[in-house]
Amino acid sequence: MKIIIKASQLDLTPAIYEYIETKIGSLDKFVKKFETKSDIKTEVGIARSTKHHRHGNVFFAEANIHLPKKILRAEHYDINIRIAIDNIKKKLHQEILKYKDAHFSAPLRRVKKTSRKTSR
Repeated sequence: MKIIIKASQLDLTPAIYEYIETKIGSLDKFVKKFETKSDIKTEVGIARSTKHHRHGNVFFAEANIHLPKKILRAEHYDINIRIAIDNIKKKLHQEILKYKDAHFSAPLRRVKKTSRKTSR
């Protein structure tokens, strides 16, 4: 999985970069089976919503995973950038499980009921 990280109105420190790589990179084991010809691309964006606010949900994190015929998206606002990253990881994990269930689950089979005849 290829991870592309973009930051706006926020310094992308090596610690935050590594944190994103480990958290979002841990989803690689769930999307490996969806890879076809090329790597799956994941775009992560982090930002500070405004510079003049000091309280409330100031940080924003979003992520897009480009799967075959589908883009999975998660976003979250929070007071701490690391909490926002953790929450988008949880949301993406849920979206991956939904995608997997929708595309790779076994089709339901109908069982024909047979009537039993009892002899008297």
